[in-house]
Amino acid sequence: MASQGNEVSDDQNENSRIKSQKWTRNEILTLVSAASLNLSSMICYSILTPFFPKEAEEKGASPSFVGMIFGCFALTNLLFSLVLGKHIVQIGAKFMFLTGLFVSGCCTILFGLLDKAPDGPIFISLCFVIRSVDAIGFSGSSTASFSILAAVFPNNLATIMGFVEVFTGIGLTLGPPIGGFLYQSFGYQVPFIALGCIILLMIPLNMCILPTFDGIASKDSFWKLLAIPQISLVCLVECSTASCIGFLDPTMSLFLTEKFNLQPRYVGLIYLGFAMSYALFSPVVGYLSDKMPGIRKRLMFVGSWLIAFSFLLLGPAPIFHIKCRLWMFVLMLVFSGISVSLCDILVFPEIISSVYENGFEEGLGTLGLVSGIFQASSCLGAFLGPTLGGYLYEKLNFEWAAAIQGSFLCFVGTLMGLYLIVEMVQKRRSHSGNSTDEEGAPLIAN
Repeated sequence: MASQGNEVSDDQNENSRIKSQKWTRNEILTLVSAASLNLSSMICYSILTPFFPKEAEEKGASPSFVGMIFGCFALTNLLFSLVLGKHIVQIGAKFMFLTGLFVSGCCTILFGLLDKAPDGPIFISLCFVIRSVDAIGFSGSSTASFSILAAVFPNNLATIMGFVEVFTGIGLTLGPPIGGFLYQSFGYQVPFIALGCIILLMIPLNMCILPTFDGIASKDSFWKLLAIPQISLVCLVECSTASCIGFLDPTMSLFLTEKFNLQPRYVGLIYLGFAMSYALFSPVVGYLSDKMPGIRKRLMFVGSWLIAFSFLLLGPAPIFHIKCRLWMFVLMLVFSGISVSLCDILVFPEIISSVYENGFEEGLGTLGLVSGIFQASSCLGAFLGPTLGGYLYEKLNFEWAAAIQGSFLCFVGTLMGLYLIVEMVQKRRSHSGNSTDEEGAPLIAN
């Protein structure tokens, strides 16, 4: 009888374990909302890449100003991610998500009307204003999305983020060719108006499917998070990775048009090399991260050096005395997309693990802080990348600009390597200290 009872108990445990592995309705709907946000926002973000730099130059904006127009989006996003992440409980995660979509959709449509603006300072000023307001909306929806994902999927967050980043990659993949095709077929306005309407149509959908989340406001601050060395370092990794992605926005289309005389639609197709490789490898990296959390920082170390290598050969750097070839440019884009996935997917779950290891309370308030600081790190890089990239492209050339961008990743990779060495030494000292204590302990207690 006892054995039969044990068998019944084991069967119940197995059934409950299998049941816990199945996704609930709220989890599926949350995943759909996050994936749709990433897809639409990345299409809108990348649709400018194949044609806007050239269009802006014709309206009187220099490459430096084009880079600043791309960069102002990230700078505004940086500031508001911190504010909204701190007050996500008071505002409400779902309300922040939906309001951000509404603002982004309206601004995308307005950006499509800028070809009617007068050339020169007025056009440039309106670009800055609309992009900045758009960034406020995007910061709200993306900060809420990251917080909700972390709350709903606490045990397999990296895998979920890897899956969601597939839609980021798809958005980056579809944006440039769609933008280039619509621009050449219908003109400047149609790409923005069409995508803006799609974003606005997503609002009633998410009102119905996205669950409501409540929580307690966190009493901690962002500075307390950054005081943890491990968090500061991985935030630097995220910043440098986002900087590389942002660097390509104002420079790549100008370089390919000037060097190989390519049309906007073909520039968009070349960008597929980066976006598709990033999308394909992101789920693999996320799965490995959840199975072996201890290798996250090692993967970031490897990814940083691989990104540096790919950017040094993207031009390639003049110090190598290698003639630029289109096939080599595409190959390095593919390589950099794989390398970026090794860093970008791992930062958010690594910050959450570090936060809980250092005694922060669990809940939506803390997740809002983590989402805010993660978004801020990404946005700082997305600001520095296009801003410095546009300036360096104008003052030097693409080859040197890409080499300088890659050199920054060399520095970040070196810091991560030094941290791993220090961490290894500390673990060995701790292990040897424990062994000494055990050997010195009396065999018979008094």
